[in-house]
Amino acid sequence: MDFDLTDEQKLISESAREFADREILPRVRENDRQARFDRELASKLGEVGYLGAPVDEEYGGRSLDYLGYGLIVEQIGRADSSARTVVSVQTSLVCGSIERWGSDEQKRHWLPRLCSGEALGCFGLTEPDTGSDAANLRTRATKTDGGWSISGQKMWISLANFAEVAMIFAQTDPSKKHRGLACFLVPTDSSGFTTQEIHGKLGLRASDTGEISLDDVEVPDDAMLGEIGDGFKVAMSALDNGRYSVAAGCVGICDGCVDASVDYSKERHQFGVPLARFQLVQEMIAEMIVKRDAARMLVWRAGHLKDTGKPNTTETSIAKYYATEAAVECANLAIQVHGGSGYVDDYPVERYLRDARVTTLYEGTSQIQKLIIGRAATGINAMTPMEAEA
Repeated sequence: MDFDLTDEQKLISESAREFADREILPRVRENDRQARFDRELASKLGEVGYLGAPVDEEYGGRSLDYLGYGLIVEQIGRADSSARTVVSVQTSLVCGSIERWGSDEQKRHWLPRLCSGEALGCFGLTEPDTGSDAANLRTRATKTDGGWSISGQKMWISLANFAEVAMIFAQTDPSKKHRGLACFLVPTDSSGFTTQEIHGKLGLRASDTGEISLDDVEVPDDAMLGEIGDGFKVAMSALDNGRYSVAAGCVGICDGCVDASVDYSKERHQFGVPLARFQLVQEMIAEMIVKRDAARMLVWRAGHLKDTGKPNTTETSIAKYYATEAAVECANLAIQVHGGSGYVDDYPVERYLRDARVTTLYEGTSQIQKLIIGRAATGINAMTPMEAEA
């Protein structure tokens, strides 16, 4: 295996780091304090090609491989996970799904605007009573003469209040379970489509999160992404890509924790010497570095498998599970290195901890990732209750 990045990949990473330092870091603390979604920053991300980077150039993307995309996400995540969320949702969940499953007309209508940042999209899978159990959605799509009528609710949806198009997953026939699931591209200005902002989040305060209500929203037949029954496959393939993106962003959190802790430990003096002189401080920094490097290698492995077209669901789950848990652990250690200073937002480490915590929950909890890994090892699906298998 070759662990060296190509010159092009190094340039991608360096450019993304420079962009993050120039455009994201100066505004991140105030956006976090104000819980303000920065639509201008989202547009800038599109202008430099960081939204939909793996999408084919024909549709407005950059045709990057997944390793290159992961390098961008890592650097954006190092600066601000709220900005990284925009990249992940727009690219991995929305653009990636439209490119893979959409008709040529759907691709040409939506992808150029989404990749440029002119328009934003959201991924409407989770419901108030349904998270990981995607086969049992309560949102219903009923066939009409002109298309479909969709009713239901979606919860914890990133970019819901700013999106121009929503990928809405709905059940067309509850008796068919996952085989009845369909995905629709729903313009958010449709009659009966409303959103409400969710306030009071622990982290990702500068990321928009909302609840979607659909009250007999009418869409034409050509709004469906793929066919009836493809909805489950669309969701699972999107989550595979989304988990990769979240994992890469968490490598960025780990890296930010290392940088902040090294700088602080060399600047801060106690007992007449820098904190870096103390063995237990070096131990904490060493733990962070090991977790960061291990997470990065797992992300690169998953990216390599995606780029070579090989099965990668298990490896992506391994990367997502390890990197997200590592981000929480690194942020906790970084606060410890900073002491009381790490408990306030003069330094980024307290935000790293708040932002990292949700990454172990969305795109499949850490427990779901363990079940995916365990299923691959044993051949037994522990996510399906025994009575459902009978």
